Amino acid sequence: MSPRHALLLFVAVLALAPIVPGVPIFWITLLGNVGLAALVAMGLVLLTGVGGMTSFGQAAFCGFGAYTTAVLTTVWGWSPWASLPVALAVVGLAAAVLGLITVRLSGHFLPLGTIAWGLSLYYLFGKLELLGRHDGISGVPPLSLAGWSLVDPRAAHVVIWIAVILAGVLTTHLLDSRIGRGVRALRKGRIAAEAFGVDTSRTKLVVFVWAALLAGLSGWLYAHVQRTVTPAPFGLNAGIEYLFMAVVGGSGQIWGAILGAGLVTLLKEALQRVVPALFGNALQLEGVVFGVVLVVLLQVARDGLWPHLARLLKAAPRVRPATAEPLPRRALGGGDRARPLLTLDRARKQFGGLTAVNDVTFSVGRGEIVALIGPNGAGKSTTFNLVTGVAGLTAGRVSFDGVEISGSAPQTIAARGLARTFQHVKLEPEMTVLENVAMGAHLRGRAGLLAAMFRLDRRDEARLLAEAAAQLDRVGLGEHLARPAGALALGQQRVVEIARALAMDPALLLLDEPAAGLRHFEKQALAELLTKLRAEGMSVLLVEHDMGFVMGLADRIVVLDFGTKIAEGPPDQVKTDPAVLEAYLGGVA
Repeated sequence: MSPRHALLLFVAVLALAPIVPGVPIFWITLLGNVGLAALVAMGLVLLTGVGGMTSFGQAAFCGFGAYTTAVLTTVWGWSPWASLPVALAVVGLAAAVLGLITVRLSGHFLPLGTIAWGLSLYYLFGKLELLGRHDGISGVPPLSLAGWSLVDPRAAHVVIWIAVILAGVLTTHLLDSRIGRGVRALRKGRIAAEAFGVDTSRTKLVVFVWAALLAGLSGWLYAHVQRTVTPAPFGLNAGIEYLFMAVVGGSGQIWGAILGAGLVTLLKEALQRVVPALFGNALQLEGVVFGVVLVVLLQVARDGLWPHLARLLKAAPRVRPATAEPLPRRALGGGDRARPLLTLDRARKQFGGLTAVNDVTFSVGRGEIVALIGPNGAGKSTTFNLVTGVAGLTAGRVSFDGVEISGSAPQTIAARGLARTFQHVKLEPEMTVLENVAMGAHLRGRAGLLAAMFRLDRRDEARLLAEAAAQLDRVGLGEHLARPAGALALGQQRVVEIARALAMDPALLLLDEPAAGLRHFEKQALAELLTKLRAEGMSVLLVEHDMGFVMGLADRIVVLDFGTKIAEGPPDQVKTDPAVLEAYLGGVA
């Protein structure tokens, strides 16, 4: 049994705790509070642990959900169930507005931004007359089902944990999909994700809104279980506690959010009873002890509790994906053979007073391998970034298949058929090799967000995974598809990047130092693969320092030195060019 299935079984048993005779109401209520916190922590795991966006303001979204249903049911007389879609709509709208501003931030500005609007919303809740100011709203009606009131904590407990299970299943399904791989790729930054067609801004916003909706659902349930809504539970302190729950359970582990919520909630309750008994009520050391215990726990289990559980319950290895209907392939070798596929026309890139690429002009023909070489700092990787849209041109133009792509977004350029690898490997180390390669086929899938959540994307997903497995077989790493990418040697990781680029079915393949870290026989296999791709009609532009590898493979070589093109031509001509010898060796002699 996998850890995920084991925890799902445990949660299902936990949801049925009220039917067990003799369980005190106190524990039922406490476990219900764990479930409410788990919903918020689950969204934070997705947002922070998976998507790499730290938020301290999730408690404010709980407040949106709680106050919306409180006003609708007490002032307007709505049914609690009728208020649910409205509450979620209000939360979603608020999250979309705040997310459009917040997800554009990066580094320490992102968490600071969430702290700012979290504090603002907390004080807003306490100032509005409609929301009862700091006294809040009381008399919120309990949930009822078919005329049966769920005011009993045992009945409310079941509703809470059904919501937790459904939220966990939907979120897990989301991550185990094409869109989910795009979300997980965000942790390594936007450059690699955008290179394979992921709209990172939209993906971040989707994650932000989904995490907020889970918090809003928790707030809606809280309002009808507690039957009183005040600003106190929706402040910054609560937001920090929710973040602790996500980290303690295991950042990046959806079901680990339940473990984190349970531990933090139970620990906090225990300390409120034990610490006063030991030190008296005068000192009020509960918060101090609570903080110290959490810091110690994070030192002992920095990755959270979930990985330790996973080691106890050994997960079954993922098997090779079943064969599926092949994805449609791009027709290579078509078009006007006399017209270059890629053209750089006086491309220039300046960083302040530094000219990294200085009016460089060259082209890559259809079914041709062109090598871009030069000493360190010559501007080769910057040129790659200009072609793929990672960096903007200062002057000049870049055209692909007769269409100017200068100024286009990386994902737009990728959709035209340009795939790349990176000088410094950009794989998601915790994802399997198969999942990393499937990222390359992102644009070849069609299933959307709802299809992923409700498992309506299985046919589409099977085709993407089968394509990834086929590309791994093509590069000779098929036996490693179930391993975490971070467990491979550097040379193997570079080959995985090539497989990921091939999964995109490109017309032009840009390889940044693909032979670095490879052994001799691996370089031979790579040269054979690139030769085969050329024969199939694919074009290749590569940066490489291994001159033996380049000279025996490339049709043409372009040489850069300090950002300026100093030579271009067939390998035999370039290797005897005096300017090239000067750049590499200091002179012809």
